Amino acid sequence: MSILFNPPKAGPASALFFPMSQLVPESGIGQALADARLIAVLVIDEAESAVPLAEALLRGGVTAMELTLRTPAAFAAAAAIRAACPDMRLGLGTILSTDQIAPALAAGAEFGVSPGVNPEIIRRAAEAGLPFGPGVMTPTDVDVAIREGCRLLKFFPAESAGGLAHLKNIAAPFAHLGPKFVPLGGIHLGNLKTWLDSDLVAAVGGSWIAPREAIQARDWQRIEADAREAMAVAK
Repeated sequence: MSILFNPPKAGPASALFFPMSQLVPESGIGQALADARLIAVLVIDEAESAVPLAEALLRGGVTAMELTLRTPAAFAAAAAIRAACPDMRLGLGTILSTDQIAPALAAGAEFGVSPGVNPEIIRRAAEAGLPFGPGVMTPTDVDVAIREGCRLLKFFPAESAGGLAHLKNIAAPFAHLGPKFVPLGGIHLGNLKTWLDSDLVAAVGGSWIAPREAIQARDWQRIEADAREAMAVAK
């Protein structure tokens, strides 16, 4: 992959030449995630819960999700959401293997994410046409991710890694390249606005919006209420 350090006049987003399929802030899905403000991070144990869950989130104003590939039901749940809830921006997370990319696309994923930076997965995702946002925690992570074409990055684990102060430090050397971040890990209603007020942050992800136990209990009313409460802060 060639990298050109002679940016055209288009600005920071054009500072390097990258595969257009990577997850970047100015892409259609990148802009949609920024407009969403919140990304619900989900673990679904039963595919039958997928559509009622997505509908509850949408009623509460949450229009984007990262459905993690941590259960056998995940791909079927994603496909059900894609078919029944076209207004939900569907991403699949915890992509740890190149073998998961094709099934993710087949299930209707609009983007994929991982907890760390794996260049092989990023490149395979680009080849397949799946916009991909790797997880970063260090300047080296950010450097590798940007060189692979990714500039909308998952900052994980956000709070235990050092919070917003740490993100500012690791992002500073790359500011001219225009990266944006989606922090996850340790974020809640009490600190949500602080994160969203940062110019570095495109959107915030969190599992507190729809915790696994609430999904297992099929407590859609609680999930809708939690989503609505979070969106009241985010907007």
